[in-house]
Amino acid sequence: MSGLRELYQEVILDHSKRPRNFRALPSASHRAEGFNPLCGDRATVFLQVEDGVVKDVSFEGAGCSISTASASMMTDALRGRTVAEAKALFERFHELVTAEPGRAAAVASELGKLAVFQGVHEFPMRVKCASLAWHTMKAALEGGGSVSTE
Repeated sequence: MSGLRELYQEVILDHSKRPRNFRALPSASHRAEGFNPLCGDRATVFLQVEDGVVKDVSFEGAGCSISTASASMMTDALRGRTVAEAKALFERFHELVTAEPGRAAAVASELGKLAVFQGVHEFPMRVKCASLAWHTMKAALEGGGSVSTE
């Protein structure tokens, strides 16, 4: 298990240091801003949705390594999915980071690379960091505006 944790830490650090899709998206059809008042993390999520499919997705903001890595990996996971699939993925990810260990392991097996966030539930303050971009994405799909983790 130690080797797996180290791999997970490496993936999170890589996405934190070199986030994918970190940019504004001028052609965005959906946008929302998110804020975590406990630690100051901020995220703006941009989605270009055409015919019910996420054609492009990006984010901007500032946050801790967990928040940035989660946003980066979320953007990779959403591209090409339908809006319904994106919302379902939000639900599964949220379950992953909030569930008890046995249930989180079952959900992790369904989430591929996103499973690196499985251990976050052990650190309640970090759950909000990991889920900020996800809540922001969901808000964008539901009409935009601002969302807070509180």
